[in-house]
Amino acid sequence: MSDADGFHECVLVAGGAGFIGASLCRRLLRDGHAVICMDNFLTGDRENVAQLLGHPRFTLIGHDVIEPIGFGLRPTQIYNLACPASPRHYQADPIHTLRSCVDGAYNLLELARHSGARILQASTSEVYGDPSVNPQPEAYRGNVNMVGPRSCYDEGKRCAETLFADYGKCRQVKVKIARIFNTYGPYMSQQDGRLVSNLIVQALTDRNLTIYGDGSQTRSLCYVDDLVDGLIRLMGSGDELDGPVNLGNPDEATVLDIAKAVRRLTGTRASFEFRPLPVDDPLQRCPDITRARTLLGWQPRIDRDAGLRRTVEYFAERLRRARPSSAPSGIAPAGYKASLG
Repeated sequence: MSDADGFHECVLVAGGAGFIGASLCRRLLRDGHAVICMDNFLTGDRENVAQLLGHPRFTLIGHDVIEPIGFGLRPTQIYNLACPASPRHYQADPIHTLRSCVDGAYNLLELARHSGARILQASTSEVYGDPSVNPQPEAYRGNVNMVGPRSCYDEGKRCAETLFADYGKCRQVKVKIARIFNTYGPYMSQQDGRLVSNLIVQALTDRNLTIYGDGSQTRSLCYVDDLVDGLIRLMGSGDELDGPVNLGNPDEATVLDIAKAVRRLTGTRASFEFRPLPVDDPLQRCPDITRARTLLGWQPRIDRDAGLRRTVEYFAERLRRARPSSAPSGIAPAGYKASLG
């Protein structure tokens, strides 16, 4: 739909105050859409969307997707990003995490069915578990521990994919499934326990950099702007492409190499502190993005150093605002500003 203001869609972003959701909301507003951001703020941060509150096409709703959603909302597109995504957060209340994945998917699919919206599920590379195939193509069925400490998230997302696929087949809802690999960038939480945020905050506060295991396990880091572009391309693809589609950066690196890059970019002299590898932590993670390249014309464009540098600037600025009298030295951010531009 369109009107004199020029927006084309009314887009509901569930989990819109989270790390990826906040970046997606900004991009959708820049593209001219009306955006409804829905979040329960368990892990999402109001500060992530505070600058958007005065925007005439932005609406913020506090709601937990495990509860039924009134059909008074009439979005034309729905992005389901409503679930904690870092192990520290999703393991804190595993039952709520599982319900967010499953009940949340059901409630949003019902809203999509009633409103005629197309809906995208933000699934995860965690559905592949600790893979025996590398890189991981969408046809790989994974190696997941169904009763391990990560299973609330891994299995929850697998079940959500099933619900989406069945709603597409049985109830003619226009569904899309994206499998998101390790993503990083501005709006990450300082306390989420993820690799990049952990290392950068530790480096900027002159603490040792924590490495779990021996650091030889691999991750493939995708900068958030690239990931958001992939989500939007998938949402806008033809009805015949429902997914799943891997979205991530195939530039695979060891955890130790990523830590060395953070140390170099921050200028810290901190040492590495090695700790035991968590249970079921995957030893390798790298997407096969052949489908995204051929069907969406998408691939990451921001290289690791550039993305890490922007993320360092973001966290340095947040730390300065939080503790202006004890701001970390040795970092000169290039004036990162969260904006629509």
